[in-house]
Amino acid sequence: MSRYVKADWATRAQRIVWLAAGAALLNGCASGRGGPIPYNVQDFRAPDVETVAPPLSQQKIGPLDKIRVTVFQVQDLTGEFTVDASGNIDYPLIGTVAAQGLTPPELSQRISQRLAQRYLRNPNVQVAFLEQQQQTITLDGSVRQPGVREIRGETSLLRAVALGQGTTEDANLQRVLVFRTIEGQRMAAAFDLQAIRRGQAEDPKIYGNDIIVVDGSRTRQVWRDVLSALPLLGVFTLLR
Repeated sequence: MSRYVKADWATRAQRIVWLAAGAALLNGCASGRGGPIPYNVQDFRAPDVETVAPPLSQQKIGPLDKIRVTVFQVQDLTGEFTVDASGNIDYPLIGTVAAQGLTPPELSQRISQRLAQRYLRNPNVQVAFLEQQQQTITLDGSVRQPGVREIRGETSLLRAVALGQGTTEDANLQRVLVFRTIEGQRMAAAFDLQAIRRGQAEDPKIYGNDIIVVDGSRTRQVWRDVLSALPLLGVFTLLR
């Protein structure tokens, strides 16, 4: 949802507004399940920019990642490239190549195919990561250590909460919210962590830039204080 950038006042204000919006949505029910956010949303898809970090062999290329493309015995086509904000690289001879969402072997194959169409016979292309953007999530609410956490490898909701050292004594495990942006829209879904732990519900995948809020009595008190200090229009228009 809100994308993680270096801490500055704009980012902090955006995060406060998100949490305040979460307060309004969580306060729809004093305990247990409830509130206007739907549970176990079936089409709660990956965000606009898929930022989950899979295992090393399956890592996908994302915007602003730096990669090295090597073409065996063709030095002019070998070099370092930075994926632009749209997920593309500008490659010699063949121009714009869509790289976002591909693994290095998949991008290698794509470049090979396009080079083979007009320029080289059976090109040997290899792609490797030089630098990847850090993937983070935000944990808040009734977790022991709220804050921004780095994620490595595929991450589920249970694992994400564990990064905050688990939930506090007052946590309402039946109402955990996940906020993210899908197709340009700010989306939220609720999950029952208790049911997930018992194997009665699926443990959903968590992506970089997701915001996870665990409901709880102390959490609601903090949010009431935040809400009292913010204009309501700024809170409710965020999730329209």
